[in-house]
Amino acid sequence: MSENPEDQNPEVDGVVDYMDDQQESAAPRVARSVSNQPLISEEQEREHSGGTIPSRPVRRPAPRARRMSLSLTRVDAWSVAKVTFMLSIAAGLIQIVAAGLLWALLNVVGVFDQITQLVSTTGLDASGLDLANVFSLSTVLSAVTIFSIIEVVIVTVLITIVALLYNVVSSLVGGIHVTLGDD
Repeated sequence: MSENPEDQNPEVDGVVDYMDDQQESAAPRVARSVSNQPLISEEQEREHSGGTIPSRPVRRPAPRARRMSLSLTRVDAWSVAKVTFMLSIAAGLIQIVAAGLLWALLNVVGVFDQITQLVSTTGLDASGLDLANVFSLSTVLSAVTIFSIIEVVIVTVLITIVALLYNVVSSLVGGIHVTLGDD
């Protein structure tokens, strides 16, 4: 991300850093005008601070939220490929586990046996059709694993191509402009 100082919110220019105020708290505070000039001279300040009037601690207002305008102008294709690869592997593992749990649920409920009975009651030859053998756990998990491996490769390649296309389009139009703020 690159910082674009021309697009910064004008409110940020007048904000004083809160940490700098705390570091300067040991020195006496001097009232200053908008142009950052002291309102009283050093001589008047010495006269005023030498008096017997105890000074009260000054309460500082809470710092205002800052806003920063940034532009996302370039995405590193290699980092996009690595992140996409890892996320697609996680998605593939989730698919394999979900397919195993779904098969176990369908087997416990007896869906495969009911479909086999339904086919045999309609008069079709059900001797060659046994869904419990056709859709065994090992067959289902093997098919889902192969599908997940192919999906990992395809998704990683496609998202990397999208990142490269984003870089080309971003060089033409300037990228995505985002305004961040700490609230």
